[in-house]
Amino acid sequence: MTDTIRKREKNTGWLLITPALIILALVFVYPIIRAFWLSVFTQNLGTQLEPVFSGLNNYGRMMGDGRFWRSLWNTSVFTSIAIFLELVFGMTFALVLNQAFFGRSFARTTALIPWALPTAVMGLAWAWIFNDQYGVINDILFRLGIINEAITWLGEPTRAMFSLIVADVWKTTPFIALILLAGLQSISSDIYEAHAIDGATPIQSFRQITLPLLIPQILISLLFRFAQSFGIFDLVQVMTGGGPAGATEMVSIYIYSTVRRYLDFGYGAALVTVTFLLLIIVVAIAAFFLSQNRINISGEQ
Repeated sequence: MTDTIRKREKNTGWLLITPALIILALVFVYPIIRAFWLSVFTQNLGTQLEPVFSGLNNYGRMMGDGRFWRSLWNTSVFTSIAIFLELVFGMTFALVLNQAFFGRSFARTTALIPWALPTAVMGLAWAWIFNDQYGVINDILFRLGIINEAITWLGEPTRAMFSLIVADVWKTTPFIALILLAGLQSISSDIYEAHAIDGATPIQSFRQITLPLLIPQILISLLFRFAQSFGIFDLVQVMTGGGPAGATEMVSIYIYSTVRRYLDFGYGAALVTVTFLLLIIVVAIAAFFLSQNRINISGEQ
């Protein structure tokens, strides 16, 4: 009787989630399959109307495409530095917001404002902040006597990348802080009290209790942020457009230019496929470490 009920509940569960699975397949699975299918054809609407089967030629072309490798390098640099700073600042803010103080609820609410703002609007605001003639940054530096002439933040490769990272960290740090704060609240205060009775300092408690127990939340937040940063488009498009001289051109910007500007759909599809595979590899690695962490925690318990 029990097995019958369980089987019925299982069938009911599958019946309820089937519409969601169909939507996911249409939204995510089909576009990837379609992109892979297009990637084995050569079709440039600027020179030809009908697609021609070319096998893996688009992927071979990618191997020798210096612009692609440069955009991949720019994306990797941006993603690595941005998510590292977001993790540091997010952990700091999460630890502060986890403490009891007057106005904590208001502080937690206002901390989410950067994350809630539309990225395009926020990017436009930061583009004005870093404007060399009218920007707030240069105005403050002038008033403090640090500079004597305007700095072209968005007109020099290193400074443009720095400006993008600052804008992205400002917007997305609250996201990581929110996830880490949820993890901190799940840790019992009794553990810290027992550790303090044993003579542990706050720093030792952070290293021996907080960090190990927050590893799942850290991995999940970094995974989400990696996927978002690696595919960033709107912030870069609004602030720099990939310039100057391609110094901030990300993979997404290059794909956009390939498909929309040059109408090279086959090669653009190959770029999409490779980018998707890179994301899948990172997700698999993160899932492996997450599962290993759970096994270690359960084993210790």
